[in-house]
Amino acid sequence: MFPAKIEHMSITPIREKGDESIVEWFEQHKQSLYTIALSYLRNQQQVEEAFYQSILNVKKELHRFNRNTSFEMWATSIFLHICRELSDDKSLQVSKADKANQDLFSTFNRLKEDEKEAVVLTYIIGITRKEAAHLLQVSAEKLKELLFSGIQSLKKELGYGSSFIGCKENHKNYIDYFERNLDRSKKINFEMHIYHCQNCREDLGTFQDVMIYLNDRMEDLYVPSGFMENVKDRLAEKEKHRQQKNKKRNRIWFIFASVFAIIISIGFFPGAFPHFYYTWTEEDEQLRAFLQNGIGERMNLEAESNGIKIKLKSVIADDIQTLVFYEVEDTVKKSQYMIDYYEGVSVEKEYQKMGHVADLRYYPPDLKSDLNNKEENVYHGIVNLPPLINDSDTINLKITKLQKLIRDSSERNMDYVNIDYEEGEWNFEIPVKKLPSREYVLDEKIEVEGFPVRFDKLTIAPTTTILHSAFYYELPGKRISVLNFDNLKVNDKIVKADTYGNQAFFDKDDWISLQTHFEPLFGEKPKEVIIQFESVHLMIEDKKTIELDASKAYPQTFEYAGSTISIDKVEIGQPTKVVISNHEIENRAYEWIQFHVVGEEGEEIGSMGMNSEGVLVDKNWIEYDMNKNPFVYEEIEQPRYFFTVQSMELYNNNTEEKVIPKRLEIYEYSTTTYLDDVVKILLE
Repeated sequence: MFPAKIEHMSITPIREKGDESIVEWFEQHKQSLYTIALSYLRNQQQVEEAFYQSILNVKKELHRFNRNTSFEMWATSIFLHICRELSDDKSLQVSKADKANQDLFSTFNRLKEDEKEAVVLTYIIGITRKEAAHLLQVSAEKLKELLFSGIQSLKKELGYGSSFIGCKENHKNYIDYFERNLDRSKKINFEMHIYHCQNCREDLGTFQDVMIYLNDRMEDLYVPSGFMENVKDRLAEKEKHRQQKNKKRNRIWFIFASVFAIIISIGFFPGAFPHFYYTWTEEDEQLRAFLQNGIGERMNLEAESNGIKIKLKSVIADDIQTLVFYEVEDTVKKSQYMIDYYEGVSVEKEYQKMGHVADLRYYPPDLKSDLNNKEENVYHGIVNLPPLINDSDTINLKITKLQKLIRDSSERNMDYVNIDYEEGEWNFEIPVKKLPSREYVLDEKIEVEGFPVRFDKLTIAPTTTILHSAFYYELPGKRISVLNFDNLKVNDKIVKADTYGNQAFFDKDDWISLQTHFEPLFGEKPKEVIIQFESVHLMIEDKKTIELDASKAYPQTFEYAGSTISIDKVEIGQPTKVVISNHEIENRAYEWIQFHVVGEEGEEIGSMGMNSEGVLVDKNWIEYDMNKNPFVYEEIEQPRYFFTVQSMELYNNNTEEKVIPKRLEIYEYSTTTYLDDVVKILLE
């Protein structure tokens, strides 16, 4: 059988017993975790490092653990992140002692990363698909796709023949069939098809052979004797060093406290000085706000390559992110450039120095600021790095590529368009200290449009403010896809929600956890929090069937959700084309509809995707043509995108015969509801 899955346990004993209980948990689950590590890492030295770093991270972050998820999934996600980071280190070689285990995973290393992770977590470690989807931050359907494609890829790697010899329309049922999750009617239809289709029987059989192969090979895995003892010895040495360091720090703090008392006694405390000083000396409005509130300090680090000079003006770090304020000057070509964290930016030993963040906040080009319109060859911006692991560290930042920003010469204030990159090498050694954050428990529940919504926590960090909330995303006939907030009001200070700062996670029991970022509050100590909603994006179940007859003349119309929709085309062929449209958008209930086309035998006809056209409007129904009129998306008041044309190309997967569509079946539509709900929460 596969290794035993990671079992659930209470967080209470871990909080009460502390570090010892964390180590015990890792030892209890060493077989499963060791198996995960081997799917990423090359030798036992790296696997040991993964255990060591993961235990340290769990200890450090335990106070931030959220009870809305299980401790097992939280700790395993940290372990996964460490393994991913360590896997980037190719300097270590595979020893003879490690080769037997490593050979078991050589095939996995040829899979796509997301496929490998899905298969390892679900079929080797044995956690549920829901838990695996949560760990990998994908939907349940996406995970099923990854499992299918991963097994099919393994079939090919293991010599079981072509990956796609069965009927394509049945592929979506393989995973559910083996896990016995198909409902009775689908199971009967599936098995009847398998009985009559030799290709599908062979495909399904080899699919099962791969799963059995994985089961058999995992039984050969073992954790070497003395493995956890090595990890414990390293942890003990780390703790001894920490205690010695604390004694030295306490002596320094005593001296500092004495000096501070003398300063206070003579009445010298220049708290207002930074505000006035930086008002006149700092041009960058975003950086100025931080400096005026005593957050961060100026630095003057420069590097030049190929005539382009980069200056780092300040670096501000907290538990959430590390903001780097920079200036790029082109001394030769008179162009403007920005730094993109995902293109040509790296941090030396990032996995050792910086924590894992599922989705870093994106800082788009500040297109209309006076500062960036002042000189055509100078650009001021922000690049976001992950948070530091330690309270202070030195970041060795390497930049090898800059994104070029071009203005449309026909209009001075038109938006930038990304057209090119400039390569070079700019290296920086940046000393950074991490600033502390504060957290406040909210513990409030309400209903929005009939959906339960709860507010769990407010985090006030130096660089951002985070509202931790959750919503029950599905009710009979409808579900929430997106919930938006407009602003927070804390002690009469209003901060706006960040367009690019939201993160959503699947939680237990059909809840979705939401982390919404707002502008920083700069040290406010909240007595009350007032939360202003903005909108909710809903999927509404509304089924309708429309008969299709290619012999009739098109276009034809039908009524749906209070609107008249046109069937513009039903064109028989291979592929067959079906096009529907509705260009009347004002006050229309739906933004787009979900539908499929059914054939002569009542089966859903496979398509190669759906093409669409549409229009973007704001809350007041003002239209924005994205192809003709340059605009800044975040400046549009509560934007909505309405589909005006939706088209499908339908294929017959097994023959060259033409596809004959018989019915268009609509099952749901999307809509946005603007909200004016306000929640007031008093804090103790």
